[in-house]
Amino acid sequence: MLTLSQVKKNPQILEFIKETEVALATLAYTEHGLEHATLVADRARTMAKEIGLQKNEQEMAAIAAFCHDMGNFITREYHHYFGALLFHQVFHNDFSPKELTLIMHAIANHDKEEIKFYHPIAAIVVLADKSDVHYSRVIVKDLNKIKKDIHDRVNFATKSSRLKIDKVKKRITLTLKIDTNLVPIMEYFEIFTRRMVYCRKAAEYLNYSFGLVINNFKLL
Repeated sequence: MLTLSQVKKNPQILEFIKETEVALATLAYTEHGLEHATLVADRARTMAKEIGLQKNEQEMAAIAAFCHDMGNFITREYHHYFGALLFHQVFHNDFSPKELTLIMHAIANHDKEEIKFYHPIAAIVVLADKSDVHYSRVIVKDLNKIKKDIHDRVNFATKSSRLKIDKVKKRITLTLKIDTNLVPIMEYFEIFTRRMVYCRKAAEYLNYSFGLVINNFKLL
């Protein structure tokens, strides 16, 4: 099986992610390039290790997380499906059928309404991805433009984002610091409620509860 380090050096994968960043910037989305891919991969690996997955599963979680958004340059609406197919196209000779299937499932399952998990890797990718809200993801730092888009406003106002796994209490907590001078907390829920539902479902599949803390207030 290839490692994440090897996947990160693959020219096709790097081009897919590069073109995804360009395509989504054109649509005025937040950053979906290498920075997001790397952070999500790091969170996925850490989480997989914390909950006790085996080394090869930790690696697969990190790889799926790194590649999860790369299908966006083809289509935003179905990017999760195209991402899984692209992964198969590039790496079908580099993983066992089981490994390939689990990674494809995690990529395809990270952003769809009918989320159904059958392996922890897919649940981990959802948590790692949906928890990435942060001011660094706002591409254009012009406040006048930021104020016009709720996604930019909420991300720009989020000064820190931390995902913590408590193995004793069996709880996964997303802790955010949001500048309420820039946005009211309610705007976070306007755009992220569905993502928090995804996180709750993912945590429950892992036999954990999911918590949300914003500005030291426990909300979930």
